[in-house]
Amino acid sequence: MRLFLDTANVEEVRQASPLGVISGVTTNPSLAAKEGIGDLGSYKAAVLEILQLVDGPVSVEVTRLDAKGMVEQALEIVRWHPNIVVKLPSTMEGFEAMAVVVREGIKVNQTLCFSVNQALLGGIIGATYVSPFVGRLDDEGHDGMAVVADIVEVFKRYNMSTQVLAASIRHPLHVVAAAKAGAHAATIPLKVLTQMAHHPLTDVGVARFAQDWERAKIKV
Repeated sequence: MRLFLDTANVEEVRQASPLGVISGVTTNPSLAAKEGIGDLGSYKAAVLEILQLVDGPVSVEVTRLDAKGMVEQALEIVRWHPNIVVKLPSTMEGFEAMAVVVREGIKVNQTLCFSVNQALLGGIIGATYVSPFVGRLDDEGHDGMAVVADIVEVFKRYNMSTQVLAASIRHPLHVVAAAKAGAHAATIPLKVLTQMAHHPLTDVGVARFAQDWERAKIKV
């Protein structure tokens, strides 16, 4: 299983990349807006900076809502860097655009996926990744991780090459559940990555080891 960082903040990527566990980055217009990015040029600059820090796929989402506009943006975005993956939404317009850009050999991350049916459409089209939004499904009273598990099962049964990328991850237990469900990857905020690395018993153990070492030095 791989971990991607879900952010448009270059400093967060800079902080996480030395850990050696981040295989890629996912961004979206909301994350970009959070960083004060409001145009495609600034978005491109941030993405290119991120690509200098992570040697892996970086997902960049289109902002147009019509199929023609999505295709035009996808063809522009993919020219930024060979590691770019274009994010297209799970809508009728998005699937239409997906069919066009996949035929062009462009890697696609099918985003805003909330059902097995939507994932199945993307898998048939040939998307590289499908991103079921676990946390948002949970918010609406659904079992988001069950959807992830069902997508994994269907893709395995029909030997589909599309990878399942668990998204909208809210806490470390989501990561564990995604791994157990067979997701190929999970995209997580920096906060969740930090929480994954932390355990209070580790802190206690490190402190005790240090104290014991200091006592041993004094005796010597």
